[in-house]
Amino acid sequence: MIESVVVVGGGTAGWMSATYLKAAFGDRLRVTVVESDRIPTIGVGEATFSTVRHFFEYVGLDERVWMPQCGASYKLGIRFQDWAAPGKHFYHPFERLRVADGFDMANWWLRIGEQDQGFDRQCFITPALCEAQRSPRKLDGELFVVDADHALGRSTLAEQRDQFPYAYHFDAARLALFLTKFGVERGVRHVRDDVLDVAQDERGWITHVTTREHGDLAADLFIDCTGFRGMLINKTLGERFQSFQDVLPNNRAVALQVPKDDQEREGIAPYTTATAMPAGWIWTIPLFGRIGTGYVYSDEFCTPEEAEAALRQYAAPGRDDLPANHIRMRIGRNERSWVNNCVAVGLSSGFVEPLESTGIFFIQHGIEQLVRHFPDQRWDPQLRAAYNQRINRAIDGVKEFLVLHYRAAARDDGPYWKEAQVRPIPDGLQERLATAASFPLDEETIYPHYHGFETYSWNTMLLGLGRRPSRARPALAMIDPSRATEELARIRADADQFVANLPSCYEYLASIN
Repeated sequence: MIESVVVVGGGTAGWMSATYLKAAFGDRLRVTVVESDRIPTIGVGEATFSTVRHFFEYVGLDERVWMPQCGASYKLGIRFQDWAAPGKHFYHPFERLRVADGFDMANWWLRIGEQDQGFDRQCFITPALCEAQRSPRKLDGELFVVDADHALGRSTLAEQRDQFPYAYHFDAARLALFLTKFGVERGVRHVRDDVLDVAQDERGWITHVTTREHGDLAADLFIDCTGFRGMLINKTLGERFQSFQDVLPNNRAVALQVPKDDQEREGIAPYTTATAMPAGWIWTIPLFGRIGTGYVYSDEFCTPEEAEAALRQYAAPGRDDLPANHIRMRIGRNERSWVNNCVAVGLSSGFVEPLESTGIFFIQHGIEQLVRHFPDQRWDPQLRAAYNQRINRAIDGVKEFLVLHYRAAARDDGPYWKEAQVRPIPDGLQERLATAASFPLDEETIYPHYHGFETYSWNTMLLGLGRRPSRARPALAMIDPSRATEELARIRADADQFVANLPSCYEYLASIN
């Protein structure tokens, strides 16, 4: 039996891993987190998927408890600003498309929708809630989609059945501190110290890490949460890192934290904004009390100084006193995230770029899969192989989905966006784009393995970015469109009703803060 785990590195990845393992195995597993006060965490991963609620419920955390401690707010989707054309935007929501006569609304919109109006506004409720800054919960805490608001218990990503309508924005540093206290109270040993050395046996397996003040920390299994450094997986075990920069060239970011004292008047937008820029894009993440913002860019097309100046002008003009955090990003993944008795989770495992908020998702997916494939003293190599296959497939699927964003974007102004149209793309994506030129994708024609995104996400991005099929499916011309017309009208009516009856996002968050 595996009796002990040492997690090297804290932050969101380290403490999500530690608290999840404790929730899964209780006192049958000793969990230690060792983290250095000298090494800062990246700390800008502030947006999530809606599936992150599985993590919080699994470890036993109610959002009304942790959200106020982490400056958290709601996220109903992502607003893509200026990607199709300057001045235009569309939403990628956490909302599945409705269906009429066996065809979803993306297909019906091409047949009977108003083509001069946005696809997203006609086929989803969420864009109207975003524009009106509505909370997904009423002041009594009830979810606006009542039948989706049921307890998940100890469920995982694999058991996701309903599309939950929101995710979260939060202060990643404050969440890590919250999870630290939460984990220690449940038996996680917390060691604040520098790791000076990593010892291996004759097989190359890690036996212990040597710390500056606490001596040797031995364990059966080690989890590498040291971020882009990959202290255990890459530097010690020498695992090869596979770069994605040939297809995703953004490799740097600069971030600001902008105080917001006027949220009661201006409100809190319940969405992340991704605004296209000359050398990448800027994220805007509204938290309770401040805005998190950053410019993700390729240093082939922009210097750090130019990026910081552009970000300050966009997000905080006149606030030169705000410190900027410059980040080098390692884009890609390890060939294997589990090697010998070491598992890399989070940035040390792999990272694409934050365009679809997948950083926290990769942590959650990695630790869930580790519990599913947890070894015993026999260390069955098939468990490692299955784990690595699932991790790789998920990261590779997200890579392909993100490349689609750039290749499908209608912009071609400037060298950066022109290059996006001729840059190599992953195997399989070319075939998917060819299919999408004729008709919307379905579950058989998107990336075939689990990667967190469903068919509606692929079609929302393609249609929103301007990659529309040449015509609707021929079958729809032979089906009475009345039920589809009624469903489109029902979507508009539902959106109007929710906008009229739901509180503002600020109003609800203020009530729980």
